[in-house]
Amino acid sequence: MVIFKDVSDNIFFLSLMEKIRNLTGIRILAYCLMNNHYHIVLQNNTLKMSEFFKQLNGQYARYYRIRYGGKGYVFQNRYKSPLIQDEGYLIITIAYVLQNPVKAGFSHDFKNYSWSSINRYFKKSPESIIDNEYIEGLFENKDQLFQFVSGISIDELPIIETKLGTTIGGTHSIPHLRKQTERRSGRESMERRRMDDKYFDPMEKVFQEFEKKHKIKIDNMDVRTYHFKRLRGELLVYLKERSGLTYREIVKLDLFSDLSINSLGTLYKRNRKRIFNWKYR
Repeated sequence: MVIFKDVSDNIFFLSLMEKIRNLTGIRILAYCLMNNHYHIVLQNNTLKMSEFFKQLNGQYARYYRIRYGGKGYVFQNRYKSPLIQDEGYLIITIAYVLQNPVKAGFSHDFKNYSWSSINRYFKKSPESIIDNEYIEGLFENKDQLFQFVSGISIDELPIIETKLGTTIGGTHSIPHLRKQTERRSGRESMERRRMDDKYFDPMEKVFQEFEKKHKIKIDNMDVRTYHFKRLRGELLVYLKERSGLTYREIVKLDLFSDLSINSLGTLYKRNRKRIFNWKYR
Protein backbone atom coordinates (compact mmCIF):
# COMPACT_ATOMS: atom_id res chain seq x y z
CA MET A 1 0.00 0.00 0.00
CA VAL A 2 1.06 3.58 -0.58
CA ILE A 3 2.74 5.08 2.50
CA PHE A 4 4.10 8.27 0.89
CA LYS A 5 0.91 9.83 -0.44
CA ASP A 6 1.97 13.40 -1.14
CA VAL A 7 4.83 15.89 -0.99
CA SER A 8 4.29 16.56 2.73
CA ASP A 9 4.86 12.89 3.56
CA ASN A 10 8.13 12.81 1.64
CA ILE A 11 9.35 16.04 3.22
CA PHE A 12 8.51 14.83 6.71
CA PHE A 13 10.25 11.49 6.15
CA LEU A 14 13.43 13.15 4.88
CA SER A 15 13.50 15.61 7.79
CA LEU A 16 13.07 12.70 10.19
CA MET A 17 15.84 10.78 8.46
CA GLU A 18 18.14 13.79 8.79
CA LYS A 19 17.48 14.14 12.53
CA ILE A 20 18.06 10.47 13.27
CA ARG A 21 21.11 10.32 11.03
CA ASN A 22 22.66 13.23 12.96
CA LEU A 23 21.93 11.64 16.32
CA THR A 24 23.08 8.11 15.53
CA GLY A 25 26.03 9.04 13.34
CA ILE A 26 24.89 6.60 10.66
CA ARG A 27 26.58 7.45 7.36
CA ILE A 28 24.04 7.68 4.52
CA LEU A 29 25.46 7.51 1.00
CA ALA A 30 22.26 7.35 -1.06
CA TYR A 31 18.51 7.06 -0.72
CA CYS A 32 15.37 6.83 -2.81
CA LEU A 33 11.75 7.14 -1.67
CA MET A 34 9.18 5.24 -3.71
CA ASN A 35 5.44 5.31 -3.03
CA ASN A 36 5.23 2.20 -0.85
CA HIS A 37 8.83 1.64 0.31
CA TYR A 38 12.24 3.26 0.40
CA HIS A 39 15.90 2.36 -0.14
CA ILE A 40 18.91 3.61 1.82
CA VAL A 41 22.58 2.81 1.22
CA LEU A 42 24.40 3.35 4.49
CA GLN A 43 27.47 2.51 6.51
CA ASN A 44 26.73 1.12 9.96
CA ASN A 45 29.78 2.91 11.33
CA THR A 46 28.47 3.33 14.88
CA LEU A 47 26.75 -0.07 15.07
CA LYS A 48 23.45 1.77 15.58
CA MET A 49 21.64 0.60 12.47
CA SER A 50 18.88 -1.15 14.43
CA GLU A 51 18.27 2.00 16.46
CA PHE A 52 18.31 4.10 13.28
CA PHE A 53 15.56 2.07 11.59
CA LYS A 54 13.60 1.61 14.80
CA GLN A 55 13.35 5.37 15.20
CA LEU A 56 12.86 6.13 11.51
CA ASN A 57 10.15 3.55 10.85
CA GLY A 58 8.50 3.90 14.23
CA GLN A 59 8.21 7.66 14.20
CA TYR A 60 7.08 7.82 10.59
CA ALA A 61 4.45 5.18 11.37
CA ARG A 62 3.09 7.35 14.21
CA TYR A 63 3.00 10.36 11.89
CA TYR A 64 1.20 8.31 9.23
CA ARG A 65 -1.46 7.05 11.65
CA ILE A 66 -2.05 10.53 13.06
CA ARG A 67 -2.53 11.94 9.58
CA TYR A 68 -4.41 9.12 7.85
CA GLY A 69 -5.87 7.04 10.66
CA GLY A 70 -6.11 3.27 10.66
CA LYS A 71 -4.46 0.66 12.85
CA GLY A 72 -1.67 -1.87 12.66
CA TYR A 73 1.83 -1.76 11.25
CA VAL A 74 2.79 0.72 8.53
CA PHE A 75 6.00 -1.10 7.58
CA GLN A 76 5.58 -4.81 6.92
CA ASN A 77 8.15 -7.10 8.54
CA ARG A 78 11.72 -6.21 9.46
CA TYR A 79 13.87 -4.20 7.07
CA LYS A 80 16.23 -6.12 4.79
CA SER A 81 19.91 -5.25 5.16
CA PRO A 82 22.33 -7.16 2.91
CA LEU A 83 26.02 -6.37 3.36
CA ILE A 84 27.84 -4.86 0.38
CA GLN A 85 30.98 -6.83 -0.42
CA ASP A 86 33.34 -4.05 -1.52
CA GLU A 87 33.44 -0.56 -2.98
CA GLY A 88 32.91 -1.79 -6.52
CA TYR A 89 29.59 -3.33 -5.58
CA LEU A 90 28.85 -0.31 -3.39
CA ILE A 91 28.61 2.11 -6.30
CA ILE A 92 26.74 -0.46 -8.38
CA THR A 93 24.21 -0.63 -5.54
CA ILE A 94 23.98 3.16 -5.32
CA ALA A 95 23.41 3.41 -9.08
CA TYR A 96 20.74 0.69 -8.89
CA VAL A 97 18.94 2.54 -6.07
CA LEU A 98 19.01 5.85 -7.96
CA GLN A 99 17.61 4.13 -11.06
CA ASN A 100 14.61 2.75 -9.13
CA PRO A 101 12.14 5.51 -10.13
CA VAL A 102 12.82 4.87 -13.82
CA LYS A 103 12.48 1.09 -13.49
CA ALA A 104 9.18 1.54 -11.63
CA GLY A 105 7.82 3.98 -14.21
CA PHE A 106 7.69 6.95 -11.81
CA SER A 107 10.07 9.04 -13.89
CA HIS A 108 11.48 9.00 -17.42
CA ASP A 109 14.83 10.31 -16.18
CA PHE A 110 16.42 9.51 -12.80
CA LYS A 111 17.98 13.00 -12.78
CA ASN A 112 14.51 14.58 -12.57
CA TYR A 113 13.22 12.52 -9.66
CA SER A 114 12.77 14.73 -6.60
CA TRP A 115 12.81 12.08 -3.87
CA SER A 116 16.22 10.50 -4.31
CA SER A 117 19.68 11.74 -3.43
CA ILE A 118 20.78 12.07 -7.06
CA ASN A 119 20.87 15.87 -7.07
CA ARG A 120 22.48 16.21 -3.65
CA TYR A 121 25.93 15.34 -5.00
CA PHE A 122 28.50 17.83 -6.34
CA LYS A 123 27.04 20.77 -4.46
CA LYS A 124 29.13 23.64 -3.16
CA SER A 125 28.44 22.83 0.49
CA PRO A 126 28.32 19.57 2.50
CA GLU A 127 24.93 17.88 2.84
CA SER A 128 23.23 17.26 6.16
CA ILE A 129 21.37 14.11 5.08
CA ILE A 130 23.96 12.25 3.03
CA ASP A 131 27.72 11.99 2.85
CA ASN A 132 27.98 13.57 -0.58
CA GLU A 133 31.73 14.12 -0.27
CA TYR A 134 32.35 10.37 -0.22
CA ILE A 135 30.48 9.82 -3.49
CA GLU A 136 32.15 12.82 -5.07
CA GLY A 137 35.49 11.22 -4.26
CA LEU A 138 34.58 8.27 -6.47
CA PHE A 139 33.74 10.32 -9.58
CA GLU A 140 35.45 13.18 -11.37
CA ASN A 141 32.29 15.28 -11.73
CA LYS A 142 28.50 15.18 -11.85
CA ASP A 143 28.43 14.20 -15.52
CA GLN A 144 30.56 11.13 -14.83
CA LEU A 145 28.23 10.14 -11.98
CA PHE A 146 25.17 10.59 -14.20
CA GLN A 147 26.80 8.59 -16.99
CA PHE A 148 27.60 5.72 -14.65
CA VAL A 149 24.10 5.61 -13.14
CA SER A 150 22.46 5.70 -16.56
CA GLY A 151 24.65 2.78 -17.65
CA ILE A 152 23.33 0.45 -14.95
CA SER A 153 20.79 -1.87 -16.54
CA ILE A 154 20.23 -4.74 -14.11
CA ASP A 155 16.82 -5.85 -12.89
CA GLU A 156 18.09 -7.08 -9.53
CA LEU A 157 21.18 -6.67 -7.41
CA PRO A 158 23.51 -9.70 -7.20
CA ILE A 159 22.48 -11.22 -3.86
CA ILE A 160 24.40 -14.21 -2.48
CA GLU A 161 24.40 -16.05 0.83
CA THR A 162 27.72 -16.17 2.70
CA LYS A 163 28.90 -17.09 6.19
CA LEU A 164 28.43 -13.42 7.09
CA GLY A 165 24.82 -13.45 5.89
CA THR A 166 23.08 -12.02 2.85
CA THR A 167 25.58 -10.09 0.74
CA ILE A 168 25.58 -7.97 -2.42
CA GLY A 169 28.52 -9.12 -4.55
CA GLY A 170 30.47 -12.21 -5.45
CA THR A 171 28.81 -12.78 -8.81
CA HIS A 172 30.33 -13.19 -12.27
CA SER A 173 27.16 -12.15 -14.07
CA ILE A 174 28.00 -8.45 -14.30
CA PRO A 175 31.75 -8.19 -15.04
CA HIS A 176 31.21 -5.21 -17.35
CA LEU A 177 29.84 -3.21 -14.41
CA ARG A 178 32.82 -4.13 -12.27
CA LYS A 179 35.15 -2.79 -14.96
CA GLN A 180 33.27 0.52 -15.06
CA THR A 181 33.88 1.04 -11.35
CA GLU A 182 37.65 0.96 -11.91
CA ARG A 183 37.78 3.66 -14.61
CA ARG A 184 38.47 6.77 -12.55
CA SER A 185 41.89 8.07 -13.57
CA GLY A 186 43.82 10.12 -11.05
CA ARG A 187 41.95 8.62 -8.08
CA GLU A 188 43.22 6.40 -5.29
CA SER A 189 42.51 2.72 -5.69
CA MET A 190 39.20 1.50 -4.27
CA GLU A 191 41.00 -0.87 -1.94
CA ARG A 192 43.12 1.94 -0.50
CA ARG A 193 40.03 4.10 0.06
CA ARG A 194 38.31 1.26 1.89
CA MET A 195 41.34 0.74 4.16
CA ASP A 196 41.58 4.46 4.97
CA ASP A 197 37.88 4.81 5.74
CA LYS A 198 37.12 5.93 9.29
CA TYR A 199 34.43 4.34 11.40
CA PHE A 200 33.84 7.40 13.60
CA ASP A 201 33.77 11.16 13.18
CA PRO A 202 36.75 13.05 14.63
CA MET A 203 36.00 14.61 18.00
CA GLU A 204 36.75 18.06 16.60
CA LYS A 205 34.04 17.62 13.95
CA VAL A 206 31.49 16.66 16.60
CA PHE A 207 32.45 19.74 18.64
CA GLN A 208 32.14 22.06 15.63
CA GLU A 209 28.73 20.72 14.61
CA PHE A 210 27.49 20.88 18.21
CA GLU A 211 28.59 24.52 18.57
CA LYS A 212 26.98 25.42 15.24
CA LYS A 213 23.73 23.67 16.15
CA HIS A 214 23.35 25.41 19.52
CA LYS A 215 25.14 28.68 18.58
CA ILE A 216 27.47 28.43 21.55
CA LYS A 217 31.12 27.86 22.38
CA ILE A 218 31.83 24.74 24.37
CA ASP A 219 34.53 26.56 26.34
CA ASN A 220 31.86 29.02 27.55
CA MET A 221 29.42 26.40 28.83
CA ASP A 222 28.67 26.84 32.54
CA VAL A 223 27.46 23.43 33.70
CA ARG A 224 26.27 24.89 37.01
CA THR A 225 23.14 25.96 35.12
CA TYR A 226 20.35 23.56 34.17
CA HIS A 227 20.45 24.58 30.49
CA PHE A 228 24.10 23.78 30.01
CA LYS A 229 23.84 20.59 32.02
CA ARG A 230 21.29 19.36 29.50
CA LEU A 231 23.54 20.40 26.62
CA ARG A 232 26.47 18.60 28.21
CA GLY A 233 24.37 15.45 28.39
CA GLU A 234 23.54 15.76 24.71
CA LEU A 235 27.20 16.28 23.82
CA LEU A 236 28.09 13.18 25.85
CA VAL A 237 25.78 11.08 23.66
CA TYR A 238 27.37 12.45 20.48
CA LEU A 239 30.93 11.86 21.71
CA LYS A 240 30.08 8.30 22.70
CA GLU A 241 28.16 7.33 19.57
CA ARG A 242 29.58 9.49 16.79
CA SER A 243 33.22 9.69 17.89
CA GLY A 244 33.34 6.32 19.61
CA LEU A 245 34.98 7.72 22.75
CA THR A 246 35.03 5.66 25.92
CA TYR A 247 33.93 7.02 29.30
CA ARG A 248 37.56 6.93 30.39
CA GLU A 249 38.48 9.21 27.46
CA ILE A 250 35.49 11.53 27.90
CA VAL A 251 36.11 12.12 31.61
CA LYS A 252 39.52 13.58 30.72
CA LEU A 253 37.84 16.42 28.82
CA ASP A 254 37.53 19.65 30.83
CA LEU A 255 33.76 19.80 30.38
CA PHE A 256 33.33 16.38 32.05
CA SER A 257 36.24 16.45 34.51
CA ASP A 258 33.95 16.98 37.53
CA LEU A 259 32.16 13.67 36.84
CA SER A 260 33.15 10.10 37.62
CA ILE A 261 33.24 7.32 35.05
CA ASN A 262 30.30 5.61 36.74
CA SER A 263 28.17 8.77 36.66
CA LEU A 264 28.92 9.19 32.94
CA GLY A 265 27.19 5.87 32.27
CA THR A 266 24.04 7.00 34.07
CA LEU A 267 24.13 10.40 32.39
CA TYR A 268 24.57 8.82 28.96
CA LYS A 269 21.60 6.46 29.35
CA ARG A 270 19.31 9.23 30.63
CA ASN A 271 20.19 11.68 27.87
CA ARG A 272 20.14 9.11 25.10
CA LYS A 273 16.60 8.21 26.09
CA ARG A 274 15.65 11.90 26.20
CA ILE A 275 17.17 12.65 22.79
CA PHE A 276 15.37 9.79 21.06
CA ASN A 277 12.03 10.43 22.77
CA TRP A 278 10.69 12.69 19.99
CA LYS A 279 7.01 13.32 19.50
CA TYR A 280 5.22 14.22 16.28
CA ARG A 281 3.35 17.48 16.51
